[in-house]
Amino acid sequence: MTEEGVLKPRFYTCGCFSTDNIFLEDFKLHVRFVSEEQFRLEYHTLLQTLGCVTDEQFEDVLSKISVEVDRRRRLGVSSAERAAAIKDTYRPLHPHVYRLQDSFLAPRLKQMVEYCRSSSATEDGLLEMLEEEAAPRVYRFPVFQKAFCDELVEELEHFERSAAPKGRPNTMNHYGILLNELGFDEGFITPLREHYLQPLAALLYPDCGGRRLDSHKAFAVKYDLKEDLDLSYHYDNAEVTLNVSLGKEFTEGNLYFGDMRQVPVSQTECSEVEHRVSQGLLHRGQHMHGALPISSGQRWNLIVWMRASQQRNQLCPMCDRRPALVEADGFADGFTGPPESPLHAVCALT
Repeated sequence: MTEEGVLKPRFYTCGCFSTDNIFLEDFKLHVRFVSEEQFRLEYHTLLQTLGCVTDEQFEDVLSKISVEVDRRRRLGVSSAERAAAIKDTYRPLHPHVYRLQDSFLAPRLKQMVEYCRSSSATEDGLLEMLEEEAAPRVYRFPVFQKAFCDELVEELEHFERSAAPKGRPNTMNHYGILLNELGFDEGFITPLREHYLQPLAALLYPDCGGRRLDSHKAFAVKYDLKEDLDLSYHYDNAEVTLNVSLGKEFTEGNLYFGDMRQVPVSQTECSEVEHRVSQGLLHRGQHMHGALPISSGQRWNLIVWMRASQQRNQLCPMCDRRPALVEADGFADGFTGPPESPLHAVCALT
C-alpha cells in the first residue's frame, strides 16, 4: 500500500519475455522466437543435429512455440483470473501457514539475521556461520522448522487435489505451484524476503544487487517418479535465488552447479549439492544449475527468485539488452519505471 508521501515503484516485465528463453523440452534447448524466418535461420541446423529431421517434426516445434508465446502474452490476465477463482473457491487446509510466523523459522536463521543487522556485521563473520558448498558462493543454512515444512507440504498437496485452477511456474516445471496466486505473497514471501533474506544477501552478494532486492517470484516445485524427475541445466530470472527442500521422502535428485552463464559449457565443471529437508541453498540467479533425477519417492521445494530493479534496469538478464518495459501486474519481472504518484503527496522542503 502507498503510504502518505512515499512514492511506490511500479514493476514491469521486459519485452523479451514473449520471445526469448523458450524451452523446447524434447530437445532440452532454450530458443528465441521472433518470427518463423528468424527461427529457421538460427535453429534449423542445430535442431537437425538434435534429432528434429523431418518437416513434420519441425512443424510440431513451431506449433509448440506458438502455444507458449500465446500463453506468455496472456499470462497477466490468466494469472489474475486464476488468483480470483482460487480466492473464491479454495478452502485452505492449514490457513495459518499463509502468514509468516517467527515459530516457523529455524533458530540458526534468526541468529544469522540478528548478526547481519548488527553494526559490526561483516561478510567474513557471516561466512563463519554458513556452510559453503563445493560450488562457489553457494551457501547452505537451515530455513524452517521441520514441522512447518510438513504442514506446508500438506497444504500444497491439498491444493493440488482441489478443483481450483493452477498456474505452473514455467515451461520446465510442470507440477509446480505459483505461490502468489495461492495467496502467499503479501503475508509470507514478502516479509521473508525483506526481513530475513535481504540481510543475508546484502553481505553475501552486494555485486549482484543483494542490497536492493525489491521484488520476487516464488513458487513450489514437485519431483516425482511419475511426473517431473529432474530439471535441465539453466539459470534463473533472478539476482539471488533461495531453494528450500521441504520434503518428503526421496533419494538422489541432487542439484548440480556449473559456472556463471557467461562461461561456455565446454569450459565448465559441475559440482553436486545435496538436498536436505528444511534447509535452503542460496546462490546467484545467473549461476548455471540443474537437478539430477530422483530415484525414489517425492520431493517438494520452495523456490524464491529475488530481483533487484536497480541491477536489472540496466540490463535484462534474459536477453542481455536494456529492458523494453511492458506493463504487467504485481512484481512482474522486477523492472521498475517511474514511480506512481502518491495519493497524498507532500512537499518536503528540507
